[in-house]
Amino acid sequence: MSQQRVLPYIILGMLANEADLTGRQISELFETEIGNFWKATHSQVYPELKRMVKEKWVSVHERPSNAKERYYKITATGQAQLDQWVLEPNSTPQQKDLFSLKMFFIKDSRDPRIPRLIEEQIQILKNQLETFYARKNLLFSQREQIQENYGHFLILTRAIARCQGQIQWLEQSLAYLDC
Repeated sequence: MSQQRVLPYIILGMLANEADLTGRQISELFETEIGNFWKATHSQVYPELKRMVKEKWVSVHERPSNAKERYYKITATGQAQLDQWVLEPNSTPQQKDLFSLKMFFIKDSRDPRIPRLIEEQIQILKNQLETFYARKNLLFSQREQIQENYGHFLILTRAIARCQGQIQWLEQSLAYLDC
């Protein structure tokens, strides 16, 4: 079974939320907002935009004030595609988790690498959690902001809960080593 391309739908969603965006602005959103749960590089975004223009999912135009940059806008066809995609059932997410992969291959509970790996992972997650809280405080300090971007708020609070749960599990795992 072939895997569905997801990148065009992410770009459509960005354009539905933000109106006109340049390719550079779309790439920047992957580094900030979307990057917490989906990655795409600059070199992936531009070919996808080109395909989407050809498929008439987005239109492209230049602004008189800046003829060097091309601005992309979602079309009615693109909005229909996005609306249809949002309603499609999700498949089981495929995770790539290096920490879990490394731990899987450690056989002995007395392996001296275990505490270091766990402590490093805790620190990574605490840093990530700090970033998530900062984003939440910046973007959702008022109730109206939550209502206006409710999906984003839910995803951010899910990321916070997931980090907290992973930290709790890792701390319990460290405690098991002391038994």
